[in-house]
Amino acid sequence: MSRIGKQPITLPKGVSVTIKKNEVTVKGPKGELTRTFNPDLTIEQQEDGHLVVSRPSDARHHRALHGLTRALLNNMVVGVSSGFEKKLVITGTGYRAEAAGKDLTFYLGYSHPITVKSSPTLSFEVPGESRGTVVIVKGIRKDEVGQVASEIRGLRPPEPYLGKGVAYADETIRRKAGKAGKSGKK
Repeated sequence: MSRIGKQPITLPKGVSVTIKKNEVTVKGPKGELTRTFNPDLTIEQQEDGHLVVSRPSDARHHRALHGLTRALLNNMVVGVSSGFEKKLVITGTGYRAEAAGKDLTFYLGYSHPITVKSSPTLSFEVPGESRGTVVIVKGIRKDEVGQVASEIRGLRPPEPYLGKGVAYADETIRRKAGKAGKSGKK
Protein backbone atom coordinates (compact mmCIF):
# COMPACT_ATOMS: atom_id res chain seq x y z
CA MET A 1 0.00 0.00 0.00
CA SER A 2 1.20 3.50 -0.72
CA ARG A 3 2.13 5.21 2.54
CA ILE A 4 0.97 8.58 1.27
CA GLY A 5 -2.03 7.29 -0.67
CA LYS A 6 -3.61 5.42 2.22
CA GLN A 7 -3.67 8.47 4.53
CA PRO A 8 -7.06 10.19 4.70
CA ILE A 9 -7.29 13.93 3.99
CA THR A 10 -8.91 15.93 6.78
CA LEU A 11 -11.10 18.79 5.56
CA PRO A 12 -10.68 22.00 7.61
CA LYS A 13 -13.71 24.11 8.54
CA GLY A 14 -15.01 26.20 5.67
CA VAL A 15 -13.77 23.81 2.96
CA SER A 16 -16.28 21.93 0.82
CA VAL A 17 -15.60 19.26 -1.79
CA THR A 18 -17.72 18.31 -4.80
CA ILE A 19 -16.90 15.04 -6.58
CA LYS A 20 -18.33 14.30 -10.04
CA LYS A 21 -16.89 11.04 -11.40
CA ASN A 22 -13.19 11.91 -11.73
CA GLU A 23 -13.51 15.72 -11.44
CA VAL A 24 -13.02 17.21 -7.98
CA THR A 25 -13.86 20.81 -7.02
CA VAL A 26 -12.59 22.18 -3.71
CA LYS A 27 -13.99 25.48 -2.36
CA GLY A 28 -12.60 27.34 0.60
CA PRO A 29 -12.06 30.81 2.06
CA LYS A 30 -9.14 31.57 -0.30
CA GLY A 31 -10.80 30.44 -3.54
CA GLU A 32 -11.85 27.48 -5.64
CA LEU A 33 -9.81 24.82 -7.44
CA THR A 34 -10.94 22.14 -9.89
CA ARG A 35 -8.91 19.21 -11.15
CA THR A 36 -9.61 16.08 -13.17
CA PHE A 37 -8.02 12.89 -11.87
CA ASN A 38 -7.42 9.49 -13.42
CA PRO A 39 -10.75 7.60 -13.70
CA ASP A 40 -9.17 4.35 -12.45
CA LEU A 41 -8.89 5.71 -8.90
CA THR A 42 -11.85 6.25 -6.59
CA ILE A 43 -12.15 9.42 -4.50
CA GLU A 44 -14.76 9.31 -1.75
CA GLN A 45 -15.87 11.75 0.92
CA GLN A 46 -16.66 10.06 4.22
CA GLU A 47 -19.25 11.18 6.78
CA ASP A 48 -16.57 12.20 9.30
CA GLY A 49 -15.19 14.90 6.95
CA HIS A 50 -12.31 12.97 5.42
CA LEU A 51 -11.40 12.33 1.80
CA VAL A 52 -10.12 8.85 0.93
CA VAL A 53 -8.40 7.78 -2.29
CA SER A 54 -8.50 4.08 -3.22
CA ARG A 55 -7.06 2.12 -6.14
CA PRO A 56 -8.52 -0.86 -8.01
CA SER A 57 -5.41 -3.08 -7.99
CA ASP A 58 -1.80 -3.38 -6.88
CA ALA A 59 -0.49 -2.80 -10.40
CA ARG A 60 2.59 -0.56 -10.55
CA HIS A 61 0.68 2.13 -12.49
CA HIS A 62 -2.13 2.23 -9.91
CA ARG A 63 0.30 2.34 -6.99
CA ALA A 64 2.07 5.34 -8.53
CA LEU A 65 -1.20 7.16 -9.21
CA HIS A 66 -2.51 6.43 -5.70
CA GLY A 67 0.07 8.54 -3.87
CA LEU A 68 0.11 11.21 -6.57
CA THR A 69 -3.66 11.67 -6.51
CA ARG A 70 -3.75 11.91 -2.73
CA ALA A 71 -0.90 14.46 -2.68
CA LEU A 72 -2.52 16.62 -5.38
CA LEU A 73 -5.87 16.49 -3.60
CA ASN A 74 -4.24 17.45 -0.28
CA ASN A 75 -2.46 20.39 -1.97
CA MET A 76 -5.84 21.59 -3.28
CA VAL A 77 -7.36 21.44 0.23
CA VAL A 78 -4.39 23.22 1.84
CA GLY A 79 -4.34 25.83 -0.95
CA VAL A 80 -7.97 26.92 -0.60
CA SER A 81 -7.81 26.88 3.21
CA SER A 82 -4.43 28.47 4.09
CA GLY A 83 -2.58 28.99 0.78
CA PHE A 84 1.07 28.61 -0.15
CA GLU A 85 3.92 31.11 -0.17
CA LYS A 86 7.57 31.33 -1.21
CA LYS A 87 9.89 34.01 0.09
CA LEU A 88 12.71 35.37 -2.10
CA VAL A 89 15.59 37.61 -1.01
CA ILE A 90 17.30 40.03 -3.39
CA THR A 91 20.96 40.79 -2.66
CA GLY A 92 23.11 43.30 -4.52
CA THR A 93 23.71 47.03 -4.79
CA GLY A 94 20.77 48.65 -6.54
CA TYR A 95 18.90 45.36 -6.92
CA ARG A 96 15.27 45.73 -5.84
CA ALA A 97 11.65 44.92 -6.59
CA GLU A 98 8.63 47.19 -6.69
CA ALA A 99 4.95 46.39 -6.71
CA ALA A 100 3.29 47.87 -9.82
CA GLY A 101 -0.38 47.21 -9.20
CA LYS A 102 -0.75 43.42 -9.03
CA ASP A 103 2.48 42.89 -10.99
CA LEU A 104 6.12 43.13 -9.90
CA THR A 105 8.91 45.17 -11.47
CA PHE A 106 12.48 44.05 -10.85
CA TYR A 107 15.64 46.15 -11.16
CA LEU A 108 18.48 43.60 -11.24
CA GLY A 109 21.42 45.38 -12.83
CA TYR A 110 20.24 45.01 -16.42
CA SER A 111 19.72 47.96 -18.75
CA HIS A 112 15.96 47.56 -18.40
CA PRO A 113 13.45 46.71 -15.67
CA ILE A 114 11.80 43.27 -15.79
CA THR A 115 8.06 42.92 -15.14
CA VAL A 116 6.50 39.71 -13.80
CA LYS A 117 2.74 39.41 -14.34
CA SER A 118 0.30 38.16 -11.74
CA SER A 119 -2.56 35.72 -12.28
CA PRO A 120 -6.00 35.37 -10.63
CA THR A 121 -4.74 32.68 -8.23
CA LEU A 122 -1.41 34.41 -7.49
CA SER A 123 -0.37 37.55 -5.61
CA PHE A 124 2.91 39.28 -4.79
CA GLU A 125 3.95 41.11 -1.67
CA VAL A 126 6.93 43.42 -1.14
CA PRO A 127 7.14 44.28 2.59
CA GLY A 128 7.79 47.99 3.17
CA GLU A 129 10.52 47.52 5.78
CA SER A 130 12.58 45.43 3.35
CA ARG A 131 13.01 48.34 0.87
CA GLY A 132 12.33 46.04 -2.04
CA THR A 133 14.84 43.33 -1.14
CA VAL A 134 12.25 40.74 -0.07
CA VAL A 135 9.50 39.38 -2.31
CA ILE A 136 6.77 37.00 -1.17
CA VAL A 137 4.89 34.98 -3.79
CA LYS A 138 1.49 33.82 -2.49
CA GLY A 139 -1.19 31.68 -4.09
CA ILE A 140 -3.62 28.80 -3.75
CA ARG A 141 -1.93 26.52 -6.30
CA LYS A 142 1.32 25.04 -4.99
CA ASP A 143 2.70 24.26 -8.45
CA GLU A 144 2.08 27.80 -9.72
CA VAL A 145 3.67 29.43 -6.64
CA GLY A 146 6.77 27.27 -7.00
CA GLN A 147 7.01 27.82 -10.77
CA VAL A 148 6.72 31.62 -10.56
CA ALA A 149 9.20 31.76 -7.66
CA SER A 150 11.62 29.67 -9.73
CA GLU A 151 11.19 31.98 -12.74
CA ILE A 152 11.85 35.04 -10.55
CA ARG A 153 14.99 33.39 -9.14
CA GLY A 154 16.07 32.62 -12.72
CA LEU A 155 16.06 36.32 -13.63
CA ARG A 156 19.35 36.75 -11.72
CA PRO A 157 20.45 33.55 -9.93
CA PRO A 158 22.78 34.07 -6.96
CA GLU A 159 26.42 33.97 -7.97
CA PRO A 160 28.99 32.24 -5.74
CA TYR A 161 31.63 34.98 -5.39
CA LEU A 162 29.71 37.96 -3.99
CA GLY A 163 26.34 36.27 -3.38
CA LYS A 164 24.50 38.84 -5.52
CA GLY A 165 21.22 37.87 -7.11
CA VAL A 166 17.78 36.50 -6.23
CA ALA A 167 17.67 33.51 -3.87
CA TYR A 168 15.06 31.68 -1.83
CA ALA A 169 14.98 32.85 1.81
CA ASP A 170 15.90 29.38 3.10
CA GLU A 171 18.53 28.73 0.40
CA THR A 172 22.19 28.38 1.33
CA ILE A 173 24.52 29.85 -1.28
CA ARG A 174 27.90 28.13 -1.42
CA ARG A 175 30.47 30.88 -1.55
CA LYS A 176 33.78 30.62 -3.37
CA ALA A 177 37.00 32.43 -2.59
CA GLY A 178 38.11 35.07 -5.07
CA LYS A 179 41.53 35.42 -6.58
CA ALA A 180 44.39 34.46 -4.29
CA GLY A 181 46.46 37.51 -5.22
CA LYS A 182 50.25 37.65 -5.33
CA SER A 183 51.89 34.94 -3.28
CA GLY A 184 55.41 36.34 -3.28
CA LYS A 185 56.92 33.58 -5.43
CA LYS A 186 59.34 34.63 -8.14
